[in-house]
Amino acid sequence: MIRIDILTVVPELLDSPFAHSIIQRAKAKGIVELTVHNIRDYALGKHRRVDDYAFSGDAGMVMMIEPVFRAIADLKSRREYDEIIYTSPDGEPFNQKEANRLSTLGNIIILCGHYKGIDHRIREHLITKEISIGDYVLTGGELAAAVVCDAVIRLLPGALGDESSALTDSFQDNLLAPPVYTRPAEFNGWKVPDILLQGNVALIDQWKMEQSVERTKRLRPDILD
Repeated sequence: MIRIDILTVVPELLDSPFAHSIIQRAKAKGIVELTVHNIRDYALGKHRRVDDYAFSGDAGMVMMIEPVFRAIADLKSRREYDEIIYTSPDGEPFNQKEANRLSTLGNIIILCGHYKGIDHRIREHLITKEISIGDYVLTGGELAAAVVCDAVIRLLPGALGDESSALTDSFQDNLLAPPVYTRPAEFNGWKVPDILLQGNVALIDQWKMEQSVERTKRLRPDILD
């Protein structure tokens, strides 16, 4: 089992992503323990403030160090963590290899940035891994955290109905997945490739590999090994 603790100032943004489909089933089976924490619960003062102006005078508010420090310290007082992740557009690009690695860990914290970012001392002294899901900026890190959780949790044993399904996903072998088809074999004059209807497993596997290589060369040559 893996435990993931998410720190956010807007926990409601994660209600829906974690309440359905594979993640919800994995939680129900006890495969993952997924807990969302409101950073405001660790804020100082009656107004529970978590942001302030930057010393540099730049526009936008910055998440303060104290509430985040208190939240992480509280979690670390209860258990050891393998990674403390910060989702940020200038982090390392998230990919399938990293999802595979994270799925083998025991306890993870994911800190969701918000506003203009977080006090940099948090990144310097508390964060062990920074992850980006793409070269663009989101309003907050909650959607990025949901993406990371989804990619990781679906890899856990028992999360998918057929565990071998994850092994044939795109990017597992630095290749895109081949095309897939289902019934009917012909619709509107559009036909399923004949080779898939013949039942020859060896030839079908060869076709799938050829299709994966061709699609990767054409669509994502940057990941082709």
